[in-house]
Amino acid sequence: MALQNLFDHASSVMTVISFITFAGILWWAYVSHKESDFASAARLPFADEEDLHHG
Repeated sequence: MALQNLFDHASSVMTVISFITFAGILWWAYVSHKESDFASAARLPFADEEDLHHG
């Protein structure tokens, strides 16, 4: 019975950790103002290989 109780608590802890991780990813993507980084990454598929090698 003690083992089942341990698994129940571990499941609750993992749920909280997962939610905190998800919230951290949302904060990193939307709040930390990385628009310039995202814009340059979005243009990468359209860049010529020569442009990538020359800076």
